Amino acid sequence: MSSIRPLPSEEPAPDGRVILRGRTWWQLEAMLAIRGDDAGVRIAYLEGDLEIMSPSRTHEYVKTTIARLLEAYAEEAGIFFEGYGSLTMKNGPKERAAEPDECYVVGNRKDHPDLVIEVIWTSGGLDKHRIYAGLGVHEVWEWQNGEISIFTLREDAYLPISRSGMLPDLDLDLLRRFIDTDDQTASVRAYRKALRERSGRA
Repeated sequence: MSSIRPLPSEEPAPDGRVILRGRTWWQLEAMLAIRGDDAGVRIAYLEGDLEIMSPSRTHEYVKTTIARLLEAYAEEAGIFFEGYGSLTMKNGPKERAAEPDECYVVGNRKDHPDLVIEVIWTSGGLDKHRIYAGLGVHEVWEWQNGEISIFTLREDAYLPISRSGMLPDLDLDLLRRFIDTDDQTASVRAYRKALRERSGRA
């Protein structure tokens, strides 16, 4: 498939990121209240460090491609898969908050997401594993340089795994083939076709 490039005339830009040290939980809450529902930036907080990140166009394109493919997989497999986008996830006592690229509740309804997706487009930033562990997220998916890595929560840390525990029948190698694209709709259609061929429903 073609290389990811939402606009052929545009070179991929880095994410914009600022980290403010020594910020209180109440300052975080105030910033979230001021921002409201306006899109454009994502916020993370870890024990006094506040990250404000403005994702690039390519960052958003990659995360949306992965989301659309996963949602197509869940539909084809008949899996309960509820998406909450960049939901603000917070735990005041543990001083942790994050707004993932995408997050999902899997299997049945719950109060908080089971699975989050993070696109690592620009290096740096807060330790998202420490944040998500404190928020109790079962599984973290990370895309970086064309590869997807999956991590599962064990006690208070994440361990790499080769197959998703939340979506155990998902073929990660097959999914990877359809992420690097400049046509999301065509890629999702091709992925659905591949899934149906494998299940004998084509």
